[in-house]
Amino acid sequence: MGRHLVTTDAVRRHDPASRTFASDNYAGVHPEVLEAIALANGGHQTSYGDDVYTEAAREVFRRHFGEQAEVFPVFNGTAANVVSLRSMCAHWEAVVCPETAHINTDEGGAPEVTGGLKLLTVPTPDGKLTPELIDRQARGFGDVHHAQPRVVSISNATELGTLYTPAEIKAICDHAHELGMFVHLDGSRITNAAAALDVPLRALTTDAGVDVLSFGGTKIGLLLGEVVVVLNPEASRGLPYLRKTSMQLASKMRFVSVQFEALLGGDLWLRNARQANAMARRLAEAVRDLPGVSVPRPVEANAVFAVLPSDVADRLRKRFRFYNWDDQIGGGMVEVRWMCAFDTTEADVDAFVAALAEELRAS
Repeated sequence: MGRHLVTTDAVRRHDPASRTFASDNYAGVHPEVLEAIALANGGHQTSYGDDVYTEAAREVFRRHFGEQAEVFPVFNGTAANVVSLRSMCAHWEAVVCPETAHINTDEGGAPEVTGGLKLLTVPTPDGKLTPELIDRQARGFGDVHHAQPRVVSISNATELGTLYTPAEIKAICDHAHELGMFVHLDGSRITNAAAALDVPLRALTTDAGVDVLSFGGTKIGLLLGEVVVVLNPEASRGLPYLRKTSMQLASKMRFVSVQFEALLGGDLWLRNARQANAMARRLAEAVRDLPGVSVPRPVEANAVFAVLPSDVADRLRKRFRFYNWDDQIGGGMVEVRWMCAFDTTEADVDAFVAALAEELRAS
């Protein structure tokens, strides 16, 4: 019997060697993850999460976060955050978060529109909350005219690329719990944070007192998928039903779940995160030597924030895509954000820096 050749009408429509510095979401799927998806294919498996791959993923998460961890795969990060917070808050309760938090700035109002959540934002110099900053909004308890603060939400890494240490997270959790509040952690880049700090994932979550975690997979090499991880069952209610009514219950969940087994079963998450972080450090070190460029924020994970002439940024963007972060700094300058991904190479960084140097000389 001859070998069957698989054919497709799909056409490759991009250069697979092309990489940019716009977002770690731009990266493709890690080959080991693609291999895992292929292994899960074929035959029939029970749908909606009652499959052997989802059960294996649950066990992998419990190895990292503790036997008490409850695991709920969803499609994307916005859903992970909104479903998490909805399960933690009643309709009259509110979420304290940094002004720069992703749930406040980059989710299209989904927490308010879909979740019905009140966000109580706090200005922060570095994207990080402290117990003292939390107290600016954690007030009005028992006042019927005031949304009742119920959850503190932090991100690690933050939107500004900064990191919380385990001690800083524990201080936040201890303070929140003393106030009768819970803590949610947006971990879309928690792997980058753990790799940079050289600590286990549970050091930034379970051991520090975090109640519910949104664990990110897409930015670190998955095709799609994030996971809501409930670390404290008392902090979350109705999550299985909220996931369904939020349209986040995958029928063929095995293909979402098997990716997390590939990512977390061994050291793939750590390898990928270390690579992205290392490339960000290489990029920051290289551009600091270029006249007209400054790096005003610490480079702690896989993000580099730089200030350069706006005309240079516009020309460079035609060669390598990236986003402006702050257009309002004046003086013909702009702050940009450059993100490195698990597949960013030294050659990619060097080519980008060389292109930047060319555009600076042309100014």
